[in-house]
Amino acid sequence: MIPPRYVVPVVAALLATACTVGPDYVRPAVDAPPAWRVSYPEAADVANVRWWERFDDPVLPSLIDKALVNNLDLEIAAARVDAFIGQLDTTRAQLYPQLGYSFSAARSRASVSGPSGTIPGDPYSTLYQGALGADWQLDLFGRVQRQTEEARARVYATEQGRRGVVLTVVTSVANAYITLRGLDAQLDIARNTAKNYADTLVIFEKRHKGGVVSNFELTQVRSQYQQASAAIPALLQQIAEQENLISVLLGQNPAPIPRGKTIDALATPGIPADLPSSLLLRRPDILAAEQNLVAANASIGAAKALYFPQISLTGSLGAASAAFGNFLAGPAATWSVAAGLVGPLFNAGSIAGQVRTSEAATAEALANYRQTVLIAFRETSDALAGTVNKRDEAAAQAGRVISLREYARLARRRFDAGYSGYLEVIYAENELFTAELEAVASNTATFTRVVDVYKAVGGGWVDIADQSTAAGSKTPATERAAKQPLF
Repeated sequence: MIPPRYVVPVVAALLATACTVGPDYVRPAVDAPPAWRVSYPEAADVANVRWWERFDDPVLPSLIDKALVNNLDLEIAAARVDAFIGQLDTTRAQLYPQLGYSFSAARSRASVSGPSGTIPGDPYSTLYQGALGADWQLDLFGRVQRQTEEARARVYATEQGRRGVVLTVVTSVANAYITLRGLDAQLDIARNTAKNYADTLVIFEKRHKGGVVSNFELTQVRSQYQQASAAIPALLQQIAEQENLISVLLGQNPAPIPRGKTIDALATPGIPADLPSSLLLRRPDILAAEQNLVAANASIGAAKALYFPQISLTGSLGAASAAFGNFLAGPAATWSVAAGLVGPLFNAGSIAGQVRTSEAATAEALANYRQTVLIAFRETSDALAGTVNKRDEAAAQAGRVISLREYARLARRRFDAGYSGYLEVIYAENELFTAELEAVASNTATFTRVVDVYKAVGGGWVDIADQSTAAGSKTPATERAAKQPLF
């Protein structure tokens, strides 16, 4: 047993010689492209604003704010972060002395009969014991420090996962709402077209009764009307499904969704102007992948520390007495101080296996990090290319609608003048109907591609949106974890 006066000097000497085994983390180099393949002419530095407000729709921002407060995926992600913070607190606690207390009272009776007869004295006895105890495992080789480093990285990774949910919720609500407004526009087109065809059918039925048109032409007009009418139920079904999707994102039961501006009246936000390398600093999935790599790297040191001895200090200070009145008296005092050392001699490769497992997990995490970066670059490049191409496609579709409207007008004039049959009118009007639906779809896709760009590049807007969430209104998990010292 170490005398008490030597405990402090011994501990100080051990701590002074302590070291942390295992590799320190170094961020891996990434070959980022110098620029994007597609240059958007209206690029602007708007990655750190509430870009969904720039669609100039009065309803969309309120829907997104509601989703950020009530979305259940965000609640799940926030709870997951709190769970990892608890694991960090549990791991970090091993760096500090553990204090405890104990108290017991016992009453016993000894035998009054022995080999030589009756044993004199009172056979009953009472014992009161109480003590304060301390146990401290010295982390001389950094095993607990590495475990704490790993746990902290897991907190950071989970927090980035939560930010990724924020990103997904915002972009999903925006895309779902834009898609809903596009379906509304297509429904209006289908209803107006069906009404026009119905009016034409009424005229042809009267002409058929008067013997002006044949049954062949009448059935053509009726088929045209039925074709447009059949599109209405399908669009109503898609609208209902889209409203149900938005309702789930808002954390509510399926219900009608309020509308703002029509799809044609929406404004187009600018596109973020950034270099590819900036994705490494703000995309939640990349940051999470890097923190998983940090955690895996730290686990190597924790495993290697098992090769070295573990030193622990224990001590207690208390009292023991047969009489409760003398329990705290000087003669009843007890104390003890002890130091222990435990280390491996032979473990049949158990520790080596743990080290190998940790090294393999780190190699996997490194490959996953690099793959995540490549996917991020691809998604952003795809989104930018899609924005440019969809814009050109929408312009072409709009021009096609204009041409087909003129074609349908001229075809009807030819029919009215007796130069052609009604089949030519049907063909022109059906082409126009299809083109109008496709033009709305292209216009909708143009807006959703802009949303995809913001989703791909991430940015400070995620943090701005996070401030509206229940978890974001509190101190962020990363800050809470960072405020606590490592050791």
